[in-house]
Amino acid sequence: MTVALRTERLTLRGYDAADAPFVLDLYSRAEVQRWLGDGTQRVRTLAAAGEKIERWNELHGSHPVHGVWLVSTHEGGPLGTLLLKPIPDSGADTAHDIEIGWHLHPRAWGHGYATEAARGVLEHAFSAGVTRVVAVTYPGNQASQAVCRRLGMRSLGLSRAYYDAECALFEITAPADASAPATGRTSSGPGAPGDHGPAERTAADAEPPGRDVGRRCGSDGPGGVVDGSRDNRGRS
Repeated sequence: MTVALRTERLTLRGYDAADAPFVLDLYSRAEVQRWLGDGTQRVRTLAAAGEKIERWNELHGSHPVHGVWLVSTHEGGPLGTLLLKPIPDSGADTAHDIEIGWHLHPRAWGHGYATEAARGVLEHAFSAGVTRVVAVTYPGNQASQAVCRRLGMRSLGLSRAYYDAECALFEITAPADASAPATGRTSSGPGAPGDHGPAERTAADAEPPGRDVGRRCGSDGPGGVVDGSRDNRGRS
């Protein structure tokens, strides 16, 4: 079961079948899909949305650290997706590193939600023993790159290390005192026992089985970061 997290304004929990209408709404939107994969893999039916949730839970739902979270307000209004998962290496069926990504609904753009949710997940990851997390975006996705910088991620320039595509690459490493949340504002629910470290995993672990891994910045699996062309300007 994906660990539940809570920040100042947000609740993060694993997706379940009842969330399929929101997944359909979110991933059927061209303005969201433009930054994911080749921009064409839009969810078009409620059944497809349910299958997407099933794949996420099959791959990451029992992991004590990784996850695909539904981000919502404390009152329950859904805002988008936050993910932490293995990222497939270019040209190989392996995944040595861990990526963070966010896909927000357009109505959630411009409120600092992506930054806040990602901070909560990073604190969760670092307190569990993860030492390094990366993020990749399309080179033109300036808004999500700004979120990466607000998170304290370091730009490594353009890279073809992942998804067999040129991406803007960012990284962040665990602080020295990562045994406890950095801000003290993130709380988590119980998780499942298991490996807490970023051990080597195959590309099949990183992406849904039977689907084209894609090897693209923000390949649908999910992966990549989407915050909208006008999200979070001037917000931390």
